[in-house]
Amino acid sequence: MTERLSPVTGGRGQRLTYLVKRLEMAERARMDEVLRPLGVTLHQYTALSILERREGLSSAQLARRTYVTPQAMHQLVASMERDRLIERRPDGENRRILRAWLTPHGAEVLQACHDVVDGLEERMLSALSPEEAAVFERALEACLAALAEPGLKARRLDGPSVLADDA
Repeated sequence: MTERLSPVTGGRGQRLTYLVKRLEMAERARMDEVLRPLGVTLHQYTALSILERREGLSSAQLARRTYVTPQAMHQLVASMERDRLIERRPDGENRRILRAWLTPHGAEVLQACHDVVDGLEERMLSALSPEEAAVFERALEACLAALAEPGLKARRLDGPSVLADDA
């Protein structure tokens, strides 16, 4: 007889959400370790990576994309500008809005960050076969997409389920 796993637990009976959180915390700690010698924080790396894909964002737009408060982003942008990683230019239509752009120095630093992060990702995925890594990536994308959809609402604790579809 095979034991059937609950959809919310892994093989050791841990909730999948707990395992995801543990993976995130381990990944963040390792990211801090590999980025620190380059003089870049994890938040800076995230912001620089976003600017690499979409330059010219305002601080408010960058804050939303990096999941930090506008106040925290203001400090982050100021430190990146001070370190010559980015430059800010006034918006063409609204001069009060400053848009952020990578500097050549920022692009060089970001590439060095990508190199060490690539090594970290290789280390993380070394426990998986290439096929398993591809399935893992697709599974993560599917989970993110599912959580991006509206429709989950909490039910009373005395009901049959704490969470239920809105539909």
